[in-house]
Amino acid sequence: MLRFAAQAVWKHDFANLALTGGNLLVLVLGFKLGTPAGWMFVFALVGASSAWAWLANLRRYRTVADTPTSRIASAPQGYVEISGQGRQPPGFQLRSPITGLPCLWYRYIVEHREDNRWRVIESGISDDTFGVDDGSGQLLVDPEGAEILTTRKQVSQQGEYRRTEWTLIENETIYVVGEHVTLGGPNATLDRKADLADLLAEWKRDKSALLARFDADRDGEISLDEWEAARKVASDEVDRAHLDIRLKDGVHLMRKPVHARLYLIANRDVNALVRHYRLWSWVHLGLLGAALAALTLL
Repeated sequence: MLRFAAQAVWKHDFANLALTGGNLLVLVLGFKLGTPAGWMFVFALVGASSAWAWLANLRRYRTVADTPTSRIASAPQGYVEISGQGRQPPGFQLRSPITGLPCLWYRYIVEHREDNRWRVIESGISDDTFGVDDGSGQLLVDPEGAEILTTRKQVSQQGEYRRTEWTLIENETIYVVGEHVTLGGPNATLDRKADLADLLAEWKRDKSALLARFDADRDGEISLDEWEAARKVASDEVDRAHLDIRLKDGVHLMRKPVHARLYLIANRDVNALVRHYRLWSWVHLGLLGAALAALTLL
């Protein structure tokens, strides 16, 4: 399933570049204003935006650096970090809409040049789950709501149209930090009372089958004793169904955590991500320090 948006999807990595470039433009504004009050406004704006960006990158740096990497086979339930090779789910192969090549995930934008400016006319992002295998086991990754970093970017231009596509592909390193849950299996959350009520309601809808099965005296009605017998049979069926569910292997899934915790998917290893966020933290901290120094001098 695809989610289409009128504008390109915001990503933290692009925001770092945009914010850094935006601060440079703000400094140009300071030169145009050329007044002490103007410069104070400019440096205050640069300082505020740099402080926000520094904290955002520091949070990601600390999360990636401090969260231990779990093996999939023994990963606990809850917030974990895993790293392995990307895998296509069996029986389905996702293809990118621009190049038509198989992939695990994609995002794309189509732009049209109007008055020497590029305007986004179409965009899309896949939300199909894909697999990750670290040698000890496999799990599924739900990319919905994730911040996704990928080094795979392709740009093509034809006439007045420009198409840009980002992808994750099979067999490359996939890093994920997020919430790990097991659906089904021994950890399955089952409601015996609700399932029993649903089964009995289903039987009631087919009265002829109910009578054929439980009308012991063949009087065309279900007596209280006969209904109790039906309830006992239904209860046993629900218990057997629940036991079958718990005896089967559960589906391991990584998904967006609650409470706004970082949900990150990247085609980089842990060390590369640590260096990435540490560098951006220092860049924005340096801009913050320079802005504060300038305000002090003013």
